[in-house]
Amino acid sequence: MNYTVNNQTIDLGKGREISLETGKLAKQADGSIVLRCGKTMLLATIVSSANARDEVDFLPLTVDYREKYAAAGRFPGGFFKREARPSDSEVLLMRLVDRALRPMFPSDYHAGTQVMVQLMSSDEEVLPDSLVGLAASACIAVSDVPFNGPISEVRVARVNGEFIINPYRSELALADIDLMVAGTLDSIVMVEGEMSEVSESEMVDAIEFASKAITTQCEAQIELAKAVGKYGVSREYSHEDHDDDLKAKVFDTLYPKMYEAAQKGKSKVERKASFKAITADFVATLSDEEGKEKAYMLKSYLHDVEKKAIRDLVLLEGVRLDGRSTTDIRAIWGEVDYLPSCHGSALFTRGETQALTTLTLGTKQDEQLIDSALVRKTEKFLLHYNFPPFSTGEERPLRGTSRREVGHGNLALRALKHVLPPVDECPYTIRLVSEILESNGSSSMATVCAGTLALMDGGIKIKAPVSGIAMGLITDKESGKYAILSDILGDEDHLGDMDFKITGTEDGITACQMDMKIQGISMDVLREALEQAREGRHHIRREMLKVLDKPREDFKEHAPRIVAFNVPADSIGAIIGPGGKIIQQLQADTNTNISIEDIDGEGRVEVAASDKASIEDAVARIKQIAFPPTVEIGEIYEGTVKTIMPYGAFVEVLPGIDGLLHVSELEWKRVDNVEDVLKEGEKVKFKVVGRDPKTGKIKLSRKAILDKPEGFVEPAERPRRDRGDRGDRGDRGDRRERRDRD
Repeated sequence: MNYTVNNQTIDLGKGREISLETGKLAKQADGSIVLRCGKTMLLATIVSSANARDEVDFLPLTVDYREKYAAAGRFPGGFFKREARPSDSEVLLMRLVDRALRPMFPSDYHAGTQVMVQLMSSDEEVLPDSLVGLAASACIAVSDVPFNGPISEVRVARVNGEFIINPYRSELALADIDLMVAGTLDSIVMVEGEMSEVSESEMVDAIEFASKAITTQCEAQIELAKAVGKYGVSREYSHEDHDDDLKAKVFDTLYPKMYEAAQKGKSKVERKASFKAITADFVATLSDEEGKEKAYMLKSYLHDVEKKAIRDLVLLEGVRLDGRSTTDIRAIWGEVDYLPSCHGSALFTRGETQALTTLTLGTKQDEQLIDSALVRKTEKFLLHYNFPPFSTGEERPLRGTSRREVGHGNLALRALKHVLPPVDECPYTIRLVSEILESNGSSSMATVCAGTLALMDGGIKIKAPVSGIAMGLITDKESGKYAILSDILGDEDHLGDMDFKITGTEDGITACQMDMKIQGISMDVLREALEQAREGRHHIRREMLKVLDKPREDFKEHAPRIVAFNVPADSIGAIIGPGGKIIQQLQADTNTNISIEDIDGEGRVEVAASDKASIEDAVARIKQIAFPPTVEIGEIYEGTVKTIMPYGAFVEVLPGIDGLLHVSELEWKRVDNVEDVLKEGEKVKFKVVGRDPKTGKIKLSRKAILDKPEGFVEPAERPRRDRGDRGDRGDRGDRRERRDRD
């Protein structure tokens, strides 16, 4: 063995532990870790280029997470039978880890860096998403890549009033708080999750509980780094050149002008034009060396001076770019039923951010199948978010759905799903699509607001309206000053230190997402931000209710109608019929869409149609099969002729129950050919006259409900002759008997 293995163990309590191992796998990477918890095993690696590319002034960090189907003993779906593009769940997990790691790298480190985490083995109960952040940070900790960590991510859930770190899958299904929290030894850097309308104080309690576990996991990484000799070791790099004289010139000349321009309170377009004009005038005064040869440095200094002017305006005067105070919310207006052909629609505008959201109602067949390495299920609630380039006045090609679009759509979905009515009351498959038409600050929160209005416009009886707000933060380390901003602009997101999105109803929080641009936030500032967000969130909700204050009483006229009910599980086969024959015929006869499945030992039926009469007809027929009434002898029925035979016709008495209408019971007169009276598929009335005592078959009569012709006499039954009285036949019988005796 030509390698040295080092291990570190983290105790999660209740007999659970996490092990970190390095030195055995992927040794050519700059750092690698194998994390194990239960049967779940993750391989995490980092590779960072030796040098930065020319004129790159940011960190080209890529975080990848992939789940191997072999980890769960499964084949990939599809034709090619190999892992292809990442699923939405994998993309969301990449974003979770990226947002926690990115602010921890030095701001002047610009080498291309790739962190890869792969699920190599899975456990049905151990969720890997709560472990990926720890694995990613640990592989950096045992490398020489510059990093101001370590960090770790944990999931905290509240189950039956008790907080649990990294709960089992079965425990998470019972939780009313589900948060992913990332942090360092002493601060929080990322939060994302969903809740069932909990208070701000309950959310803070959950984060504080998570922070203790994060501290323990960070300490374990430090011990592992010490064991491999990498603690405090960082490669040398020089990725930025600076000209102090040029920087001083930029700040001395432009800071007063930028500060004054930031005070004007103009629109986004006007502000950009104003800052651009100031910059252009300054660049025109520079020498060729300063303007061209040092363009790379100049670009950085121009960005920094604009950033400082905008931040100082807030910290010194409490005034923001558009003239608002730190707590003011931009003007809000909206409109519902904007698109007449949709099942529901809403237009929501807040300042220079605008979302147009549509609602589509579907049936069981419209559910989305989730087929990943770890999960195979269907989803009845979908929310898709689209961010076209024109929304920010840009021109760029469309290259498919971005990670950002997936993430923003998921946040809005988590915000709204807790207020949807239960499936028993609303069996629809629901799809919301948010088209961002204009963006200058938190289009995801506009999606939540527009989504609420679209649901109510479509007649979905949500439990309560949900609103959302994005909070910002600007800090100054030297003075200790900070400002918390409500309803942030795009520039305040870009130039600020925090983007904290919170959604909720009047009664509590339903979802949140916090990203830090600096290395962490204290719990005191977090509490203050949540309280300020609560006031802003309620203001936005009140403005929304001026547009539409409650769900409409009924669905749109052109929306599909769905009725769902339960039937005995043993009746499912009878409803479907051989090869689906009965259910297909039911759909054709009633012009409906019918689905049926076994859920927990009970049949669940959904019937959809565009009109009430069709649904009622289909429901009645299905219930006749599932709950068959007793066929009463002596009662008159009407049924369909199923099959014609020479001796009569088999007729459907009730769905699934047939009886024999004998040729002698068709009419009072003699019938030689059954088809002279009846045709297959024809409806016929008849009377149930009895049952065959041997077979139990139902006997039917058509002539019993017809008037007997005047003067009609029943034909006498021809008497049978005794075999012994039939002359020569009897004699032959006697002779046979005598022969046998002899």
